[in-house]
Amino acid sequence: MKTEFTRAIVRKPGPNFADGLTTSDLGRPDFDLMNTQHDAYVRMLRELGLAVTVLPPETGFPDAHFVEDTAVVTPDIAVITNPGAPARQGEEKTVEAALAGYRTLARIEPPGTLDGGDVLMVGSHFFIGISERTNRSGAEQLGGVLSRYGNTWMPVSVGDGLHLKSGVNIVGPNTLLLTETFARMDAFAAYEKILLDPDESYAGNSLLINGHLIVPQGFPRTQAKLESLGIPLHVLDVSEVRKMDGGLTCLSLRF
Repeated sequence: MKTEFTRAIVRKPGPNFADGLTTSDLGRPDFDLMNTQHDAYVRMLRELGLAVTVLPPETGFPDAHFVEDTAVVTPDIAVITNPGAPARQGEEKTVEAALAGYRTLARIEPPGTLDGGDVLMVGSHFFIGISERTNRSGAEQLGGVLSRYGNTWMPVSVGDGLHLKSGVNIVGPNTLLLTETFARMDAFAAYEKILLDPDESYAGNSLLINGHLIVPQGFPRTQAKLESLGIPLHVLDVSEVRKMDGGLTCLSLRF
């Protein structure tokens, strides 16, 4: 089943965004450059036909511009998450209000934790990563909601990377871009695969929207591999996002 997106929700970074959670050793990010890159991202979403709601910064939550972690939005329902990092719990409240006009809402309840970055939607099938941020209870709660609407789901152990979508994303109707670790998993056996070179693994967080593929700047071998798909590629500089352990999918909720 092909998913067409018509809307997106994003959040402007706050001036203290560099105080968020990160394991990166790429240096402290620059606020002005982050804003420039975020603005370019929003323009790209609009150029691809999405109506974009831009939420104001949440200065009490430095990571709040990574809105993808706060909800899982399907054609039928929006599931508000319980983020796995205690410092991020609360970000979901204003996103919940923004989604209320578009979808019926469900919620992940404690002790379950879930980050949207651990959820990969491929048509009506969902891969749910079990990671540092998403536990088994959170995955099972989400899976139960998805099943009620005729979807299937499968848990996937995330051994490397912060989230499932740090290392595997859909880039075509039956094609995944993924690391070798994920490529070896039985969960992904039925898909065509484009393997990431180990030193370009960050490019695994590429974003497919309505037949267009947005990829991060600076990964020429991955870009060359993706060009073989024959779909339009759009390259964005997300250097400051990367410094905060984020990527292209993290910056929006698409539905």
